Amino acid sequence: MSAGAAVAGTDGALRCPWALSTAEYVTYHDQEWGRPVHGDDALYERLSLEAFQSGLSWITILRRRPGFRAAFAGFEIASVAAFTDDDRERLLADPGIIRNRAKIDATLANARVLAEWSPGELDELIWSHAPDPAGRPVPRTLADVPAVTPESTALSKALKKRGLRFVGPTTAYALMQACGLVDDHLADCAARRT
Repeated sequence: MSAGAAVAGTDGALRCPWALSTAEYVTYHDQEWGRPVHGDDALYERLSLEAFQSGLSWITILRRRPGFRAAFAGFEIASVAAFTDDDRERLLADPGIIRNRAKIDATLANARVLAEWSPGELDELIWSHAPDPAGRPVPRTLADVPAVTPESTALSKALKKRGLRFVGPTTAYALMQACGLVDDHLADCAARRT
C-alpha cells in the first residue's frame, strides 16, 4: 500500500488513515464525516466548528464539541443571534470552548446574519455548491484529497457576499467534506458511500 492509503483498524475494517489515531476519530469518521447534513442550525454548527478549527487539529474541536454546544445554545441560530455582550464575555471566559475572540465574534455575527435569512436558505445556498460526484475522481490516497476546490472557492465567495465571516475556501471545503457535499473517504475505506 502506498503512503496515505486506507489502513486496517483494530477491527480489520479499512479506513482513511487520519481516522485511526483516537477512538473519537474512528466514531466521527464512521458515523458522521462525509454523511449528508441538512438544516440551517445543523449547518451553522458545522460552519462554526470548522471556523474554530482553523489553525488547530480537528480532535481539539471534536473533544470540545459538547462544550461548544452548551456554550452556543445548541447552535440554534435564533438563540445565538440574541446573545448579548454579557454572553460574549461569558464565551471568552469559557474553558469548554476555544476562547479565540475573532472566532467567537464571527460565530455571533454569523448567527445575526443568518437569523435574517429565510428558513432553509443556508441549506439551499450550501448545497447548491455540491459538485457532481460523477465528475470527481475517487481519492485513493490522502494525496488525492484537495484542500480547496473551485466549488469551495465559489461557496466561500457566496457566503462572504452574504455577510458571513471566517469562511475562506479551505474552511468551506472542510465543511463540504464534513457535511457530505463531497465524499472524500478513500476508495478502499469501509465508510465510503459510492
